[in-house]
Amino acid sequence: MGEVDEAFIQAVEHRPKLTITEAEGIPLINLSISIETLVEEIGDACKNWGFFQVINHGVPFETREKLELASRKFFAQATEEKLKVRRDEVNPLGYYDTELTKNVRDWKEVFDLAVKNPTVIPTSPEAGDNELKELVNRWPEYPSELRVAYEEYAKEMEKLAYKLLELISLSLGLPANRLSGFFNNHTSFFRLNHYPSCPIPNLALGVGRHKDGGALTILAQDDVGGLQVKRKTDGEWVQVRPTPHAYIVNVGDIIQVWSNDRYESVEHRVMVNSEKERFSMPFFLNPDHNVMVEPLEELITEQNPAKYRAYNWGKFFATRKRSNFKKLGVENIQISHFKITEESSY
Repeated sequence: MGEVDEAFIQAVEHRPKLTITEAEGIPLINLSISIETLVEEIGDACKNWGFFQVINHGVPFETREKLELASRKFFAQATEEKLKVRRDEVNPLGYYDTELTKNVRDWKEVFDLAVKNPTVIPTSPEAGDNELKELVNRWPEYPSELRVAYEEYAKEMEKLAYKLLELISLSLGLPANRLSGFFNNHTSFFRLNHYPSCPIPNLALGVGRHKDGGALTILAQDDVGGLQVKRKTDGEWVQVRPTPHAYIVNVGDIIQVWSNDRYESVEHRVMVNSEKERFSMPFFLNPDHNVMVEPLEELITEQNPAKYRAYNWGKFFATRKRSNFKKLGVENIQISHFKITEESSY
């Protein structure tokens, strides 16, 4: 990363404490237990934490390990080699090392890949612009095995994501396949993360505080750890201890809206380490670009009216992507911007 730039330094109120509270309570869910128990446990976890870990998930360890090793090889290269597959505002897939979260630079470098190649999204975030563009994965020359390792792993993660989506749907009292129609030509993507060791772990963050805008995030992290979740009960930042071979799952904004706030997307961030580098691989499950996101009609009643106006996922996604490259001077688009207040409902 070179010398420490002021762009990395968090505002005082968002700087991490170096005394870490570990999240003992984040549920660890065994996906091989009975469906009834599983649905109950998933529902409780989504409601009380917005996060949970899964084991016995069916993803072969060898498939995950191949991609982890290829990721480490890619990031170990000289910067000029990585920049050959650099992403930009036209195609936000590829390598990047100057990403912003909440207008502060993250202490990390990333490599982004779409699950569907190509992936179709709106050309611009502007409401009147109906043009679409295709995003195509950029593949580095080295390591040559990265593409095959990624494509094998992506298939396994799609399977797991759809299984979790069905369980969440059942936990809301809906049919298992209620949400699957939103993902026919989904805009999901993967991120390979590398967090180098950092000389100022009390001032910078690997990723600043944020909520995930999509439906679900499924994270593979190494044994270094660093993911912190904002506990709903007291607002304390607590660290998720790595569980070998498990995946960490969190509810995104879209499920919060679909569930009409029954399940909440929770703030999280990533600490950096002064001695060790860290690697992680999140999978972001996102719907089709033309999906209008709004509370599901089955969950709306007279006593529990819709809490959000409908918004277009593709436009939301395009706006979020733009903010990764430049300071906006304002907070990025959030689902709170579509919240129906008592005043606006008249």
